[in-house]
Amino acid sequence: MSTTLCQVMGFLVASLGVAGTIVATAMDTWSTQDLYDNPVTAVFQYQGLWRSCVRQSSGFTECRPYFTILGLPAMFQAVRALMIVGIVLGILGLLVCVFALKCIRIGTMEDSAKANMTLTSGIMFIVAGLCAITGVSVFANMLVTNFWMSTTSMYQGMQNVQNRYTFGSALFVGWVAGGLALVGGIMMCLACRGLIPEESRYKAVSYNASGRNISYRTGPYKGYEPDTKTRKGPGYEEAPRSEDGRRSYPSKYDYV
Repeated sequence: MSTTLCQVMGFLVASLGVAGTIVATAMDTWSTQDLYDNPVTAVFQYQGLWRSCVRQSSGFTECRPYFTILGLPAMFQAVRALMIVGIVLGILGLLVCVFALKCIRIGTMEDSAKANMTLTSGIMFIVAGLCAITGVSVFANMLVTNFWMSTTSMYQGMQNVQNRYTFGSALFVGWVAGGLALVGGIMMCLACRGLIPEESRYKAVSYNASGRNISYRTGPYKGYEPDTKTRKGPGYEEAPRSEDGRRSYPSKYDYV
């Protein structure tokens, strides 16, 4: 029961993480205009990964997509790639996890196969969460660098500087979504251990005798005992002894 609960909870948490990653990638508020020095403005600008938008005080909003790819910074394109990779891995992990749920039976699928699929989906969720967190963190680092460069230029007397941008709501959504996907992947990896059958964890080898009902008896060791008894019987003649007491046996030349 605990294994099934951990697996289902991991699936739900990872699903929220993948959905949040998709929403964060599609949002246009990755960076918003800083209004600290100018709280009253007729134009408010904010930017996303795919387009930049301008909202006027009248409520009219106009968005313009990025028509070029080569003109964008390399780190900006890297953030795009990381978010896309995280979404693709998250969706694939969800598809694998659906078939790996213990509460769902598909044909004659064994628990060992479900355990492998659960581990695979967990690894996919973990990688997807790391991609989302890394992409959002890289973009946040870009914002911090540009913000302090703009602030330094402003204090040096350069009044014609560009607008400063700060963190948008999409960054916080991406961080939370990446964390949820990471936690869901860890829970799936923990549930994989409970799905492994007991007989496959400990494999014992038994050795049997070749025959049935064979009993082996052990006894004391008997060394070589020479036959000291003399054989006496019909046709047996004792060999004559020589002067030194040794027996002399006839050779083959004596019978010629």
